[in-house]
Amino acid sequence: MDDQKWSLVFICLALLFTTSSSAEFLIQQVTGGRGAEYNSSYSLKENFGGTRVLRDERPSSKILTITNFSVIKGRVEPYESSVFEAAGYKWRLVLYVNGNPNDSGNDHISLYVRIEETEYLPRGWEVNVDLKLFIHNGKLNKYLAISDGTLKLYNDAKREWGFGQLIPHVTFYNTYGYIEQDIGSFGAEIFIVKPAQQQEKVTFISNPPTNVFTWKILHFSILEDKFYYSDDFLVEDRYWRLGFNPKGDGGGRPYALPIFLFAQGHKANAVATNTWGAANLRLKNQRSTNHRQIYTAAWYPIGSGYGVGVNNIILLADLNDASQGYLVNNAIIFEAAMVKVSVTNIVSS
Repeated sequence: MDDQKWSLVFICLALLFTTSSSAEFLIQQVTGGRGAEYNSSYSLKENFGGTRVLRDERPSSKILTITNFSVIKGRVEPYESSVFEAAGYKWRLVLYVNGNPNDSGNDHISLYVRIEETEYLPRGWEVNVDLKLFIHNGKLNKYLAISDGTLKLYNDAKREWGFGQLIPHVTFYNTYGYIEQDIGSFGAEIFIVKPAQQQEKVTFISNPPTNVFTWKILHFSILEDKFYYSDDFLVEDRYWRLGFNPKGDGGGRPYALPIFLFAQGHKANAVATNTWGAANLRLKNQRSTNHRQIYTAAWYPIGSGYGVGVNNIILLADLNDASQGYLVNNAIIFEAAMVKVSVTNIVSS
């Protein structure tokens, strides 16, 4: 009698372990991790290759729904859908519910997209397709999107692409939601990838022609407390200007003299993009070669008015010291030497 009791206990424990393991496997299959009910899409981990993501959105190119799915369960011949149009071409879904044995599809669902009516296409036609295939999960009311990240090249030699191992039978026919009320639903998204005919090419020009601009400011001592700007000067495809406040700016105010380089508009017919500008900004010494100089470099935005520079190219005390040679006859001289600028062109790929 004791032996019978122990046998009964052992059987119950075995059933409990099996049930718990199955329940855990079911949760993993359905949710693919935490957050399944909160995110509009998330990765579903399966034991087969490719990228598989559950999402709310329906496939954009084709949906095929089969009711009374059990009627065709086990059939070896494929079901071919009606012709549909997507991305300017004609297509057809090809579904093997029992797997395509010629594509390692045993014990799997196999699904393909075949291009149709190719006799109307020009000789030597080729179509690059970013292909996604779908299975509807009725329990979650989401679509499992399947792709492998590679473009599919359709041509006369290869008119059909898809996945022999779309989903294992053990997953598809179990209680994970891919068959609900004996209904199975599949789909496809077809995006044509055409090589770009043009490309944007950014070139960096070192020491471009006419790259030095000189700005002499007269009557320095009576200038107001505001920003003054030079005339615009053109270097390659963009206009530039210098600017400063004689009373100081930022952390240098009111003890130092600032200088900034500003990017302005683009010349006519230029490609308007961000522009790289690298320059040596100088306060010229009018009695020697002992110039004050700083180097600036930045990506200047498309819009005008963005300035890069320094708040203290010279202390005002040093500037006003006549013996140093920077302020002569109540005038100062700034200079900008553009050492590297970018030029953007649209060229053939």
